[in-house]
Amino acid sequence: MSLSKAQTFDSLNPVTDEVIASHPITDEAEVRAAVATARAASVQWREIGFSGRKKVLLKWSTYLMANVDELADLVSLETGKPTSDAKLEAALAAGHIAWAARHAESVMRTSYRSPGLLMANMSATVERSPVGVVGVIGPWNYPVFTPLGSIAYALAAGNTVVFKPSEYTPGVGQYLARTFLDATLFADVFICVTGLGETGKFLCESGVDKLAFTGSTRTAKIVAATCAAQMTPVVLECGGKDPVIVAHDADIARAADATVWSAFSNAGQTCIGAERVYVDERVADKFIEKVLEIAKTIKPGAPGDGKYGPTTMPKQIPIIQSHIDDAIARGATVLMGGSNSVKAPFVEPVIFCDVPEDSIAMTEETFGPTIAINRVQSMAEAIKLSNDTRYGLGASVWSKRRGKQIASQLHTGMVAINSTISFAAVDSVPFGGVKDSGYGRIHGPEGLLEFTYPRTVVRARFQLPIAFTSFSRTAGSDKLIVAVTKFLKGRFS
Repeated sequence: MSLSKAQTFDSLNPVTDEVIASHPITDEAEVRAAVATARAASVQWREIGFSGRKKVLLKWSTYLMANVDELADLVSLETGKPTSDAKLEAALAAGHIAWAARHAESVMRTSYRSPGLLMANMSATVERSPVGVVGVIGPWNYPVFTPLGSIAYALAAGNTVVFKPSEYTPGVGQYLARTFLDATLFADVFICVTGLGETGKFLCESGVDKLAFTGSTRTAKIVAATCAAQMTPVVLECGGKDPVIVAHDADIARAADATVWSAFSNAGQTCIGAERVYVDERVADKFIEKVLEIAKTIKPGAPGDGKYGPTTMPKQIPIIQSHIDDAIARGATVLMGGSNSVKAPFVEPVIFCDVPEDSIAMTEETFGPTIAINRVQSMAEAIKLSNDTRYGLGASVWSKRRGKQIASQLHTGMVAINSTISFAAVDSVPFGGVKDSGYGRIHGPEGLLEFTYPRTVVRARFQLPIAFTSFSRTAGSDKLIVAVTKFLKGRFS
């Protein structure tokens, strides 16, 4: 049956505003049907076991890399980012698929636990089981890498997936689901449903066994509340106001180069990108000079023309503008760009220094190509200011000798020392935040376990002469239990 215009929505090229394609608006009944279909397919998906799923997922990873130019072109078309950045994103995502496929069995292996002396007759084990059907609501800024951080790990753990991509990148979402089927011939294991915000709401209410969401903190709270009504657990990866700390012994040239890239790549639309810099006052002038030297070579433009692309989501433009204007009004020194840097759909690089800590440019996620650089007298001050935020996603620390010491005091889920956002590319480590940046983890062993539940199995290997779990238990038995417990205090377990 053909869909009417009211049942579809258009994806637009953010550079030209031209229609790329029309996509279905999946309604509530269709979402529930997709979840039911995925649930039926989960039986076969579990039965093929770890080795079977490994082969399937490796085929998909290989297929994506063999067709990376096609995928990168589509990502670039829907987001406006350079195709080079889109290829990097796709390659990192394919790597995560392969890692999850290869390590799921060892991570989920049954573990044997000591029952302790009091329960020495018992065998105690903990098994890991997939939760069932996982719903994933993905973002538009990294429409391949970010959702696959949930999708790949959920699939490798033995779950089936229903994926709702952002309405700004629906074609990418459909491409991922289609290539999974083309590469593996496994139908209904990974299903894509397109639509607007209401379709996401329907997925939250559909009875999936877990839901992974990436997006703003405001929307994440709505998602969490909606899922809570269904008793559906969630993984939330939200925004950040990520700090960069530059110590006096840092490699200034490398720190400046990495910070400029972190702040301005993807038009600043990176949740783990640099937004605040705290630099030791002894090297601040040198750092700022180097930052400006590099930033002057950075210009936005259409794919093939600019070092980064447009602001993909039009409603983000006024937010970026308000942050720039507020910082200027509150006395920040403008080193590069300014209020007139916003030329929708593009925003040219903006660099401030001496930005008041209570300005929205320092307290709220800008999600645009701006960076605030503030001088500090000590690393203690830098750490305090870095932590003085409701966000806690990522951070970067630049120091030749004190990197680990500084990193250990930051209230964030991830820290890169003498590098930037490198933790996203390391397959074996978890990705996620604290505070208003969300909870739960993707990637690494923790990302696999996130989409499982533990099942405890305790088996009596032989029967004790004293029955503790019986109405025939005597006063002597009670006395013995108390005495042994007092003696053991958790030892020998």
